[in-house]
Amino acid sequence: MSLPIWTPDALQSEKRDISGPWWRLVEAQHQVSTMKLVDTVDEQSLLEDILEGSKRQFPPECAGLDYLLATPFRYDSAYPHGSRFRRAGWTKGVYYAAASVETALAEMAFYRLLFYAESPATPLPANAAEYTAFSAEIGTSSAIDLTKPRLSDDKSIWTHPTDYDPCQTLAETARAADIEAVLYQSLRDPNGGLNIALLTPRAFVRKQPVERVSWRIRLAKTGIQALCEFPMRRIGFAVQDFAGDPRIAALLRG
Repeated sequence: MSLPIWTPDALQSEKRDISGPWWRLVEAQHQVSTMKLVDTVDEQSLLEDILEGSKRQFPPECAGLDYLLATPFRYDSAYPHGSRFRRAGWTKGVYYAAASVETALAEMAFYRLLFYAESPATPLPANAAEYTAFSAEIGTSSAIDLTKPRLSDDKSIWTHPTDYDPCQTLAETARAADIEAVLYQSLRDPNGGLNIALLTPRAFVRKQPVERVSWRIRLAKTGIQALCEFPMRRIGFAVQDFAGDPRIAALLRG
């Protein structure tokens, strides 16, 4: 299949305004992972400062941003594995998020299952894991939407489950065209929800997350169950929900 050819000028003609909250999940241990290493909160604060000083500096555009928003842009070197809109290697960061909590949970569910599908000797965790879902306000007049014409004419290429090269090439062209965000269909959400790949932290409207919600996510051989106690919500995904990705086949056979 031949790859679509999009030039910076062509992408400029497709840009549009977007605004609103976008959701992302992180493991809740980001807040408490160092507690077990120290005896007091003062010692934890000192340890966190030492660890922070050992990490790569944030880009200048991240000044003042909450670390949950800034962290994806910090690691602009030695990216170990490519993602849909970012190549492996010395590449700039991308902030991935979803238009709804449900889609963000589906993305998390898929990648947790994928880890165990590719590590069959690793036992499934016995307990549910704690996650924080948070929304960030994003607004820009320089976004492109792969679910809208003319870009959606190449939907089969943008939505390939494992070949990310066309999307990575598009992101590189988008950066050259000063495009700040790429909207695209989630391949992991059974309902086909909308995702965003934010190419620059300049598009954050607020420097802090807008909302935070705690979730407990349990992984089983049959799928994933997610529970939010306040407000009470339950969302589940079966392994079959992700059967369109060949990498999940091992779990289905098991």
